Amino acid sequence: MTNGNTVTRERIAAMEPRIRRYIRHTPVLRVDMADFDRPPLAVDLKLECLQHSGSFKARGAFTNLLERPVPAAGVVAASGGNHGAAVAYAAMRLGHKATIFVPEVSPPAKLQRIRGYGAELMVGGARYAEALAASEAFAEKTGALQIHAFNQEETLVGQGTLGLEIENDLPDIDTLLVAVGGGLIGGIAAWFAGRIRIIAIEPEGAPTLHRAFEAGHPVDAPAEGVAADSLAPKRVGEMMFPIAEAFVERSILVTDDAIIAAQKALWERVRIIAEPGGAAAFAALLSGRYTPAPGERIAVLVCGSNTDPAKF
Repeated sequence: MTNGNTVTRERIAAMEPRIRRYIRHTPVLRVDMADFDRPPLAVDLKLECLQHSGSFKARGAFTNLLERPVPAAGVVAASGGNHGAAVAYAAMRLGHKATIFVPEVSPPAKLQRIRGYGAELMVGGARYAEALAASEAFAEKTGALQIHAFNQEETLVGQGTLGLEIENDLPDIDTLLVAVGGGLIGGIAAWFAGRIRIIAIEPEGAPTLHRAFEAGHPVDAPAEGVAADSLAPKRVGEMMFPIAEAFVERSILVTDDAIIAAQKALWERVRIIAEPGGAAAFAALLSGRYTPAPGERIAVLVCGSNTDPAKF
């Protein structure tokens, strides 16, 4: 792995047409916060929750499989669920074997999706860090290509194509709210490179980037809360941190209750299904943790939908 300086706008722009045939151009929905019983405010929701495999992760997965040689043993990934589903989907589309390690915290909807794409699923360990260790041991034993969920330059470049797409869809926005799990905000921030305000949104129970900003470098953080399956790595990646430090304005923490309220509001008011991690960025706006300035043009990334619709 190399440092974050290799994740450039030029690489992202070159990669986008390579993965375009395999990914969806996801829609934008403009809503008024008055529809959510808040003061009137036009907000653009980028619905990456409608991407193949149910999240933005398909972008990084295809980038890895197209940019790196895949051995006969196939690919292996550790995941809270979304990255695993994306790698399984990309491997299925490109004709490769996939083995996915997930922790016990991963919800049934994500496990079902991974199995549905034909991957071999291994469940064990309480949190992502344990699944990652198991996947690393598997890769060493079998020679399978390991695809890291966030600390891999191809992953960051792939997620950066979402930033390119957002800019094409919404060229006039001032601010983008993005939930933090690792690679997503790193790739998007690398694309925009300071040309808009990027605000990181994290659960209070998993303040990985928040703690890293305080310390000046990646540090261990708690990995708890309602969005722990998608927004709770033990620490942010060494590769994405310098990108975030340069181009992410700040991290805002939201409560589990705020995330759940945003998840329900998206469903009840606009019929969007979002998993907790996918609703976290909207939670910052809905709860008032982020208050836009007068005239500020806001976009919110709804980044994942792998949850059980029956819960709504």
